[in-house]
Amino acid sequence: MMRAITTSRPSATCLKNIPALRPRTIAANTAGWRRNPIFADQPNAVIRLYTHFKCFAVAVLLALPFSVQAQSDRLGSWDIATAMINPNNRFSVWLETQTRSQGLTQDFYYYETKGGLVYNIQKKMSVMLGVGNYHTFDYPGNFKGGALVKEFRLWEQLILNNNIDRVKIEHRYRIEQRWLNGDYRNRFRYRINPVVPINHPKVVAHTFYVTAFDEVFFTNSAPYFERNRFFAGAGYQFSDLFAFQAGYIRQFDYNKVNDGSGKNSIQTVFLFYLDKHTLHPERRPNVMD
Repeated sequence: MMRAITTSRPSATCLKNIPALRPRTIAANTAGWRRNPIFADQPNAVIRLYTHFKCFAVAVLLALPFSVQAQSDRLGSWDIATAMINPNNRFSVWLETQTRSQGLTQDFYYYETKGGLVYNIQKKMSVMLGVGNYHTFDYPGNFKGGALVKEFRLWEQLILNNNIDRVKIEHRYRIEQRWLNGDYRNRFRYRINPVVPINHPKVVAHTFYVTAFDEVFFTNSAPYFERNRFFAGAGYQFSDLFAFQAGYIRQFDYNKVNDGSGKNSIQTVFLFYLDKHTLHPERRPNVMD
C-alpha cells in the first residue's frame, strides 16, 4: 500500500527567523547596495526590484526541499557551453556542447554537440539553419557502454524579439528533422524566453539579470504533444565576451501508456561571445538547446 507524501509549509515564526526576510536586514542590505558602485547610479525602483528578487530566491530555496522530496528521481544536472561568433552584423555562427547526468555530479548519460548558421534579417528577427549529434547512454555509470540512442538532427528556426520596457522577450519557432537510430521523425517546437536586466537597462558588461523560459514540443504522430521544458534562473554578464547563468530546469515527457515522467535538474551555462570588434554590445543570453 502506497503512503502519500505530505509536506508542510514553513510557519510564520520560521519565516521571521530567516535573516534574508527580516525588514531590518533587507533595509541594511539595500543601504549596502546603494553604496555599491554598481548600483549607485540606479533609480530606487531597481533597488526594490533586486530586494524582491532576493526574497523570491529565498522562498524558492525554502520550497525546493519539499518539492524534491515528492519526486521519485534525483536532482540531475545539465552543463552547457555556448559560443557565438559574429564576423559581422548580418551573419553569426553558433556552437554548443552539453552533458546531462541523473545526479548532480555522477551518472552522466547524455551528451550533444551542435552548431548553426544565423542570418539577421533585421534587428529583431533572425533565422537559423542548424545541425547536431545527440547520444543517450544507459546508467548508473558515466556514459556506460555504447550509446542506446544515436540521433542526427537538422533544424530550421525563426526568432522574433520584442521589448516591454526593460523586459526582453524572445519567441523561438523551430522545425526539426530527426534520425534516431536510423528512424526518421519530425518535431515542432515553440519557446518563449523573457530576460530582465537588473542593474542596467540592457544586458551589457557587468549586468545581473533574471531569465526564464517555457518550451513546448509537438510531433505529427500520436501523442502529438511530446514534451514541456521549463527553466528559471539568473545570470551575470561579466564582460562583452563572457556570461554565466544557472537555474532550475524541469523537463516533462508525455507518452500514450501513462501520464508521462518528469525530471528536475540544475542547469549551468557558460556563454562566450566572439565579436570583440563590437563596442559594448547588448546581449540576449540564451542557449541553442
